[in-house]
Parts: sequence; structure tokens; C-alpha cells
Amino acid sequence: MRVGRVLITEDQIATRLAELGTRITDDYRGKDLLLVAVLKGAFMVMADLVRAIRLPVDIDFMAVSSYGEATQTSGVVRILKDLDQEIAGRHVLIVEDIIDSGLTLEYLRRNLEVRGPGSLEIATLLLKTGMQRVPIDVKYVGFDIPPDFVIGYGLDLVGKMRNLPYVAVMEE
Repeated sequence: MRVGRVLITEDQIATRLAELGTRITDDYRGKDLLLVAVLKGAFMVMADLVRAIRLPVDIDFMAVSSYGEATQTSGVVRILKDLDQEIAGRHVLIVEDIIDSGLTLEYLRRNLEVRGPGSLEIATLLLKTGMQRVPIDVKYVGFDIPPDFVIGYGLDLVGKMRNLPYVAVMEE
């Protein structure tokens, strides 16, 4: 496999995350906002998004696995790292890098919902069009993309390529 065409440039990502940061700022003004990034892929999205939010926010991280070394989800989700703090009564925004089948995110959403947050919403940089196997309500979407395997800007191929400053399609 090799890096193919650039799907979303570094500048496009920066512009869109700034726009999402403005919307989140408006929507959560005066609320106790906790952003939860799903590791490892969302670390770059979280870093840039949180800088675009003009509110005092708290951050935390979870690590879940459903891929292993595959390029498609297995549907079996494991929590590898849980939150370090309680979320009861807080406004929680899950930050994802990409949503494809939605199975992992739905598991995570249900897991967090039972902990009693004041609200629970989802932000993702990328949403793969037509790939969701479960209905997912995503409040903040950076870009809708085709169902290609993509890398860069936190997205990896067996742990590599996360450091690309753009999102590109992997080619055979």
C-alpha cells in the first residue's frame, strides 16, 4: 500500500476545525464542558479543536480498540483506557477522528450515557458516507468523505502515518 491522493489539505482541516470551535463555543457558553478524545487517532483533532474553543474546557482521554491490526472494525470493542474523572452532570463532547461503521462509537456512547452526563454529543473530523451500521447522531462533522481507507492527521495504517498533516487515501 502507498499514500495516494490528498483528500483534505492541512489548510482545509485548520479552517474547518476553527469553524467547529466557534460553533462549540457558542453552544456551550456558560456550561461545564468536558472534551473526551478517543485515542489514539483523535489526539491531533483534539489538540487543534480545543485551541479553537474560546471557553474554559476540561479534557480527558479514552482508548478503545475494535480494529487490532485490521483496516475494518471487528465489531468487538474493548476499553483500553477509561476516563480519569467523573462525568455525572457534566456536558461531555466525544471527539473522534473518523466514524465509519459507528459500532465502536455507539458502544462508547452507551458506556458514557449510563454515567449520567448533563449532555453527551459527538464531534468528528471525518464521517464516512454510507458506512454506518448503526444510526449515529453526530452534532459536529468536519468533513463527509467517501468510504476509502484514509490516513494522516491522526489516522494510521498499523500505527504509522498518523503524523501526516493532511488526510490522504491509501492505495493498493
